[in-house]
Amino acid sequence: MKNWLILFAGLLVGQLSWSQLQPVVWTFGAKKTADRTYEIEIKATIKPGWHLFSQTQPADAIALPTLFVVNPNPLLLRKGSLREVGKLEKYKDKTLGVTAYQYADQVRFVQTVTLKAKAKTLFAGTVEFQTCDDEKCLPPQKINFSIPLQ
Repeated sequence: MKNWLILFAGLLVGQLSWSQLQPVVWTFGAKKTADRTYEIEIKATIKPGWHLFSQTQPADAIALPTLFVVNPNPLLLRKGSLREVGKLEKYKDKTLGVTAYQYADQVRFVQTVTLKAKAKTLFAGTVEFQTCDDEKCLPPQKINFSIPLQ
């Protein structure tokens, strides 16, 4: 019984430590730029020493790119795709001989959308991403987002 208690306590402490290790903080918002037109901003603030991968990666990359899946919405017309605004770093791993496109500190993902009619709706979906530091990579995470447009 004592061994089970020690195992349970160890798992609990490990889970709490893992949940506190969140190298990226995401914020979601929209700014009205014209009648029925909005600029969506999804911002990733990255803790020092960590990196978030770009949506596009070179052919030899093994890094998982950041992936946005936007829910279909018949009330919205998207102009282009989510574009990255930030200082892109081109990283070359000398040991593995692979490259990656990544961001440190912060990156913004920006999308212009137009409402097809005057209505309240949402720009919603998921973002799947992976972060690494100089020693390790965390498993990919997936989070939902929902940005109101009024």
